Amino acid sequence: MPELPSVRGVARQAEAGARQAVGRMGRAGRVGGVGRGGGTRPPRPPRVGPLARLRDRIAHREFLRLRGRFRGRRGIVAFLAVMGPGLIAGIAGNDAGGITTYSVLGARTGLTLLWIFPITIVILAVVQEMVARLGVVTGQGLSDLIRDRFGVRWTAFAMLVLLVANVANTVAEFAGASLAMSVFNVPQIVVVPVVAVAIWALVLFASYRSIERIFLSISLVFVTYVASAVIVHPDWSEVGRALVTPRLDPSADVLLLIVAVVGTTITPYMQFYLQSAVAEKGIDEEELRLEQADAVGGAIWTNVIALFIVVATAATIFGRGEITTAADAARALEPVAGRFAEVLFAIGLFGASVLAATIMPISTAFVICEAFGWESGVDKRFSDARAFFGIYTFVLFLGALIVLLPGLGLTGVIVGSQNLQGLLLPVVLVFLVLLVNDRSLMGRHANGRIANVLAWAAVGVVVVLDVVLLAVTLLGAVGVKVG
Repeated sequence: MPELPSVRGVARQAEAGARQAVGRMGRAGRVGGVGRGGGTRPPRPPRVGPLARLRDRIAHREFLRLRGRFRGRRGIVAFLAVMGPGLIAGIAGNDAGGITTYSVLGARTGLTLLWIFPITIVILAVVQEMVARLGVVTGQGLSDLIRDRFGVRWTAFAMLVLLVANVANTVAEFAGASLAMSVFNVPQIVVVPVVAVAIWALVLFASYRSIERIFLSISLVFVTYVASAVIVHPDWSEVGRALVTPRLDPSADVLLLIVAVVGTTITPYMQFYLQSAVAEKGIDEEELRLEQADAVGGAIWTNVIALFIVVATAATIFGRGEITTAADAARALEPVAGRFAEVLFAIGLFGASVLAATIMPISTAFVICEAFGWESGVDKRFSDARAFFGIYTFVLFLGALIVLLPGLGLTGVIVGSQNLQGLLLPVVLVFLVLLVNDRSLMGRHANGRIANVLAWAAVGVVVVLDVVLLAVTLLGAVGVKVG
């Protein structure tokens, strides 16, 4: 059976044919010297000066066109022009809930569970590569494809669960930002409104290119966790042995921690954001390898940061006490490693929370608008994409408002949001694998046999672990304590 071309490949062929036809018409007009109806050819349009071109770029928020300039080239410059969606999606997984989970893992188990991070790197890399490939080949978001392939009912169910989960996660991110600034004695009533308004203005008035650069700049804050781990002077030879030597305490507490680590490393909103960002950026099949490298690199980087968080808390807190939040971990660093380590850890938590609090509402708006065929895009004007910016504003400010409610347990909000994401994740991953196996959609870029073995294995591991986490949560809700 001959290989079917991809959807984007067919579209590109049609575009090339249209350009050729327009070119032939133009050449015919120049040869004849006359316009339509036998008259003389219209005069050439006036030349546009550099100031006029600059004003046009400012009006359309197009300051740098790196991808257009470096398209077709190879090497690090071409990769840097494409880089962004995969790295940002991966880093966004290290949000308030993720940092809390990793901090508790290091404080309770020390270095004994470091060996799970090479496994989570593989699982996340497999998932993000498929999402990036799907976005590049189709040029569509994940929810758009789910609607076209599986119908409106499944799409509506997925969107409802995603909306609830993402609002809860947005609350958790504001909670994380508040807890981080509490280390510097900044009150919650100041932190939350300022962060919410700043995030809202950024997305409403900046271009996608500018927002992506800001996201990439914020992602540098995660280097503070590397610095924190170095400052506390762990035994690096022991760290190396723990990475390659599986050790497992079969107690319920430890098993639940492993489930939580895997669950917080791979979240649905990361995948929805990644594919929507790839489509928004217009990355095409010529740049597929570069975007795959970006997606895999994001998976590696986010797990490396998680590893350093565990190392930092294991070296300073393990065997010395208990913690329940990442802010507790930051405070616990001071007696052992000094005020500088505490500050670095808190800054990392704040930056991670702000980054995820920005991406969460954007991802929600992208997903819902794509699912129901509404205009979407950060580069759109508000009047052209009212539903997109309306959903973004609703999720952002609802999350900020909820976290300000008196008596709300911030730690409980963070944990609950992770469980809600776990409910949606298996459904999203099954949809994803089915879509990347659709040859009418993917053409020659559909999954092969080895890719499918890795994909279904990754899905199987995530589904089993998420089912365990949700079962324990439900049992706890009815008064049955596990562990």
